[in-house]
Amino acid sequence: MRNSPDPAKLTAAIENVHRAGMPGLFAEVRDGDQVWRGAAGVADTATGRPVTADMRHRVGSITKTFTAAAVLQQVESGRIGLDAPVGRYLPKLVPGERGDAITVRMLINHTSGLAEYLPYAYPSLKAFPNVADTRPESLDDNRLTRFHPTELIQMGVAAPATGAPGSTPGVYSNTNYLLLGRLLEHVTGTTAEQCITRNVIERAGLRDTELPTGTHVQGPHSRIYEAWFGMIDPPRDYSVHDMSWVGPAGSLISTVADLNRFYGMLLAGEIVSPSSLAQMQHTVPVISQEGKTIEYGLGLHPTQAPGQATFWGHGGTVWGAGALSMTRADGNRQLSVALNLQRWNTLDPTGRPQPHPIDDALAALCGVAMYG
Repeated sequence: MRNSPDPAKLTAAIENVHRAGMPGLFAEVRDGDQVWRGAAGVADTATGRPVTADMRHRVGSITKTFTAAAVLQQVESGRIGLDAPVGRYLPKLVPGERGDAITVRMLINHTSGLAEYLPYAYPSLKAFPNVADTRPESLDDNRLTRFHPTELIQMGVAAPATGAPGSTPGVYSNTNYLLLGRLLEHVTGTTAEQCITRNVIERAGLRDTELPTGTHVQGPHSRIYEAWFGMIDPPRDYSVHDMSWVGPAGSLISTVADLNRFYGMLLAGEIVSPSSLAQMQHTVPVISQEGKTIEYGLGLHPTQAPGQATFWGHGGTVWGAGALSMTRADGNRQLSVALNLQRWNTLDPTGRPQPHPIDDALAALCGVAMYG
């Protein structure tokens, strides 16, 4: 027996997320040939302009699956060794013994031990992951800052290691994926953005997906609002931002329809080979930026409710924007959802994020979409 998604339940669930405090969100759920698209709330809190399900959106670390797929394609062609030391390719960026010990695989699955560069690039986030001692000023200060990936990588490499190369649990770090971008540049002779665009985005036929070079989202889109755990009140508009601070780790712009198309093709073995997909789905424990231990593969991670089928995909967040895209292992059921507010949880006296009604409403939407 297969449960088909109920449009009325999905509509009610997405409205509940908006009522819980999310300014606007939109989603696409696919089940075989059935497609449901929905939206709730506003794309602009000042004008009341509504969100629509076809909007383009910053999807954050979902970018990592695209970057990982581009690297696996180069592994298939023989240009990159998955278990070769990164120092073989980028000896100046990861020099010496670390360059010999850290493999390409360790970069992709976050077991390199390389620290996150963000607290060093954004001074007011220096205390991260101790969120209570951070402040949001750097987000404004760096709206239009053009970072060079080498500069950011050097910050992460110079920072204290989070663990020995290859040890688990790994620690999620954007430094890994900036290095993968430089690796793609090294072996292809093009920029990482050009490589990923040609070999992944265009190969998948994604018409509304891009790695941006400018500071604006082109085409229909929502404004995006950052609350930084209640320290920005009311939440501030971060729609215009130079995304060089995260590049091939998190700068992608896409639509919920394009995300479902991409993950559907990926899990069908149409972006990378079935053997490469099997490598992507081999997971290790990794500590997420929220401090939770998750299972993480090569740019993919699984989620599963008790007694239910496994879904594969990725989530993402940048300043103001969030997204989640999950596809059932058989490829038939898919959910992609985009949110225009981030870090809505305020902190309790111990500095931990407090539960918020949005959390439960969003979990309910995902449950109806994936299993209902």
